[in-house]
Amino acid sequence: MSTNIEPLRVIIADDHVLYRAGVKTALSAKKDIKIIAEADNGMHLLNLLKNIEADVILLDIQMPIMDGITALPEIKKNWPHIKVIMLTMLDDHSMITRLMELGANSYLSKTSDSEIIYEAIKTVFEQEYYFNSLTNKALLVNLKQKNVAMPQKMAHEDVKLSDKEITILKLMCDEKSTKEIAEAVDLSPRTVEAMRDKLKVKTGAKNTAGLIMYAVKHKLIGEEM
Repeated sequence: MSTNIEPLRVIIADDHVLYRAGVKTALSAKKDIKIIAEADNGMHLLNLLKNIEADVILLDIQMPIMDGITALPEIKKNWPHIKVIMLTMLDDHSMITRLMELGANSYLSKTSDSEIIYEAIKTVFEQEYYFNSLTNKALLVNLKQKNVAMPQKMAHEDVKLSDKEITILKLMCDEKSTKEIAEAVDLSPRTVEAMRDKLKVKTGAKNTAGLIMYAVKHKLIGEEM
């Protein structure tokens, strides 16, 4: 088995030098990711991206000159393949949903430990989104407040989900990894991935976020989430 796999290229954008240093030191033991650059504001980050190829960005929301909220749409417009994890001290549901709508792939508290950050980096790169209690709650609150209509395909098709599909969907909403879901339902990870793709087709969801929205809208997960 080949071990010559290139590590994921990560950039940290945060105006606090000590925070950047702490994250960089904490993640230095991980051989499958590499911090390739640091930026202290959004403008600095955008300039770096013109010359550096990155896979994932840890992007602070509050920074001088250009904050993360302003930088995020620019990143997604010019480098759509890059996954962006927003960092903040704020637990603001409306802010979280706004950032997810702008293209953020996850939203982490700056108090998250290094293992959570590491897991988020790996998950957004492999599965597009990393969901946690902050993002799940925000999606739920946003849908309830706005009574968001599902995409037309979802609204007009009589979708029939099997018990196993519903179980898998609930486990996805419960932040379980593909491996954990596979163990819980006694299937191989590859089969779980295939069933997740099938769920997207059946529900009309374009991505994992859409599947979670479907689960919320159809009361497949509890409101105590």
